[in-house]
Amino acid sequence: MIEKSFTEVYDKFKLQFYRKVFDLVRERDGSLSAMEAFSLEVIAMLDRPTVGQFADFLNISQSNATYKVNSLMKKGYLERHNSATDRREYHLVLSEKFYNYMGLLSSYEHTVMQRLEQRLSAEDAQKFDEILRLMSSELMPECDK
Repeated sequence: MIEKSFTEVYDKFKLQFYRKVFDLVRERDGSLSAMEAFSLEVIAMLDRPTVGQFADFLNISQSNATYKVNSLMKKGYLERHNSATDRREYHLVLSEKFYNYMGLLSSYEHTVMQRLEQRLSAEDAQKFDEILRLMSSELMPECDK
């Protein structure tokens, strides 16, 4: 019962996300491919990873990751910042252009959460928040950075 309900909700979020990604993806100079859009999402969730961390997470070669990163930098969605502790290492930092793009993608989540907060009592909203935090912090260790 819970699994079916969760899958329905999760699938609807994914479908809306894919719709927005494909709406943003255009066949013209400087536009993102779907794979690049997904790569940016991963980089955002990894929170300033190195190229190596990005490659390791996706289980791709360092050269493949470097190619993706260079393409995203050329298009203006990504920047490299030197590490404060090791000047030979750099971290992938998302640009303002990315955050403008991301705002378009996250607006649906915001809309659904507003609707949910309007429908739930304060107690139910707090309980739902606790369940989501439990899922994130304890039940999904494969996704920890």
